[in-house]
Order: sequence, then structure tokens, then C-alpha cells
Amino acid sequence: MEEENRNTIARNGDLVQLVGLNHKSFIFTLCEGKEFQSHRGVIRHDDLIGRPWGIQIFSHNGSPFFMLQPSFPDLLKSTKRATQIMYPKEIGYILIHMGIGPGDRVIEAGTGSGSFTAALAHAVGDTGKIYSYEKKDQTQQVAIRNVERLGYLDGIVFHSRDIIDGFIERNVDAVFLDVPNPYDYLSQVKGALKPGGFFGSIVPTTNQVTRLISELRRRLFAFIDVCDISQRYYKTEPSRFRPTDRMISHTGYLVFARSVMVDENMTDLKLMKEIGMIGFEEESLLNELENQENTFLEE
Repeated sequence: MEEENRNTIARNGDLVQLVGLNHKSFIFTLCEGKEFQSHRGVIRHDDLIGRPWGIQIFSHNGSPFFMLQPSFPDLLKSTKRATQIMYPKEIGYILIHMGIGPGDRVIEAGTGSGSFTAALAHAVGDTGKIYSYEKKDQTQQVAIRNVERLGYLDGIVFHSRDIIDGFIERNVDAVFLDVPNPYDYLSQVKGALKPGGFFGSIVPTTNQVTRLISELRRRLFAFIDVCDISQRYYKTEPSRFRPTDRMISHTGYLVFARSVMVDENMTDLKLMKEIGMIGFEEESLLNELENQENTFLEE
């Protein structure tokens, strides 16, 4: 019964979310004796501790709120930003597509605000580990504070290091690069990934995508996928059900691949093409070489 109550009421030290008019949201940690103050009034933390989640409460001047446990996307969106953050629509897809789950060891380069870092730590759980690389110390310090606030600091190893010098870890399950020039670091990625491991990256322009695809092929990565994700909201009114004016459209191109090993003496070109290791240009060149070889044999 005591454990059941722990999950249904707000306790000292819990993160709490107050949602008021116009969807205005405030997230903070409950602490006995403290007060929450905003332009919508004052609320004593002691008046919230011990109350059930989901109730409506009022500030000293009558402003209404609902008291909720913050969802994980709400927590990520509330982090202080030193850089542009990824949206939950990308984060969720990345975690699923790259198979990131409990016990995995994952490298992230480009720590940024730490929101994606926290999402990775959440996914791998207590048995996994995240290794986050960032060459800007000031940016990383912001990320460390954000991750600590969310409670995931113990699951993350932060490296203040330029990844041009390579990754310290070996045989990790996945590597994700959120850097402007991911194609310049694929040899470092290859050295850190386990055979068959997952690679992912996000880039803003098509030029970066095409250059990354070419370099992935050259570095023996296969099963290459590229996508972008848009999210549209709808009015939750049965008699007026239609899209809202709010939409999160293209925010970047997601590029995925798997690290593979190829024996040049035992290569099936049809399979290589199907898994993305050979493109139109390479196929044309191989066909030309094959035709030249056949002509030479006939002569």
C-alpha cells in the first residue's frame, strides 16, 4: 500500500509540472519550505507535497493549474539550450531504428544541451552506458547540469575531446553523430563500433546527406537509410476535427547505416547494391569493367 501511494502522490524531491492557461507549463523540483513564484502567482511547495497527481490547484491570486508528473518529452523540451535540440519525434525514431535499449553501450558526439544524451541514458537503463563527446567545454557544462537535473548523470561518461582524435571506447553497440561534418569521422566511428553495430547522424542539408552517403559506402557501411520526420497536430474537438495551425515539420535529415565487413574475393554485387554499398555510379563502373573483361576474353 505504501509503494502504491508513492506512485500516486507528489513527494518531496519529485519533479512536478504545473500546466496553466494557454498550455503554459512550469517544471521544478518539490522542496519542503520553498515557494514557486511566477507572474501567475505564488504556490507553496508544502501545499503540493502529499497531494495526488492530476489535481487542479490554484496560486495565491487564483490562477489555475493542473499538477502532473512531467512526461519525458516535456522534460527534454524544458532543458536549457546551448544549441538547437532534437525534437521527441526524431529522438523516438532514432532509438527504435538503432535498436538502442537496456544494457547497450552508446557513443554520442555533439552533446549539445544534453537532451538527447538524457534520452539515450533513459533508453539503456542502469545496465547500459552512454559516452558523450563535446569539444566545447562551456556547452558540455550546460549539458551536465541539464542531465543532472533529470537524474541521469550516473549513466553517462562525458568526454571533453575533439573526435578527430578518435573515440576511447571500443566495440560499442551504436554511435550517433550530431556534428556539422559527420563524413570526416567515419574512420573513428568504424574503430569504435562493434561488427554490425549501428551508425546514425542528423544533418540539415542535402549536400551533407549525399556526401555522407558516399563516404559511408567508402568506409564499408551498409543498409543505409535516409529520412526526415514531420509531426502534425489535430484539434481534439469531435465536431471540428481538423489539423491545427501548429506543425513541427522538417528539422533535419536522419541518416542510418550498419558497420559491415566485406571479403573482396567473395562479393555478391547484387547483394551489395541491395544493401546500399554500391550506387549507380559504382554499378556503371563495374559493368564497364565487366564488359571490357568479356571483350578481352573474346579476343
